[in-house]
Amino acid sequence: MKTKTGTKTKWSIDLVHSEISFSVKHLMISHVKGAFLKFDANIYTTEKDFTTAEIDLWIDTASITTNNEKRDEHLKSADFFDVINHKQITFSSGTIGNPDHEGNHELWGELTMVGITRNVKLNMQFGGIVHDLWGNEKAGFTVSGKLTRSEWGLVWNAPLETGGLMVSEEVSISCEIELTNIGKEDLTLQMEPVALLKL
Repeated sequence: MKTKTGTKTKWSIDLVHSEISFSVKHLMISHVKGAFLKFDANIYTTEKDFTTAEIDLWIDTASITTNNEKRDEHLKSADFFDVINHKQITFSSGTIGNPDHEGNHELWGELTMVGITRNVKLNMQFGGIVHDLWGNEKAGFTVSGKLTRSEWGLVWNAPLETGGLMVSEEVSISCEIELTNIGKEDLTLQMEPVALLKL
């Protein structure tokens, strides 16, 4: 028995030309910036229509960096991302709206951090589709948004040992994503008959 879900176009993230970064206010007068260095996703679209995109993204929390070793270790601790017990941040897309007059789409989905899942709205701007010098089809996006970290239980807010960092409640995220079209994939699910047990 087969249940057919259709043929989709599969895209992979070009990790060399993509980044996931964030910034938080430092002492309310400047910003501390950081990034996650390890991430990947399963992305499928109907043909090349990205309003139909099905996105399952995962980020290695231990890959966080702010170019300060002590601060990074603190962010990995139980005060923040607790990387020993929560190894990944995940995002699964819900809906992608049609573009406005500036080409911005609303990207809705479920974001899970430290075991807590919240529905979020992000802004996605489509950069276009081109072929690179080797004939690979590429698509580019900029994804941005603002998160309230306490909604995921990230409430720590006290001076750090390295010099008194007060962390803002609001976190800005910015992602530059380049995708590679790796072809069609038949998502037909194979469902084998279950043998009945003889009593």
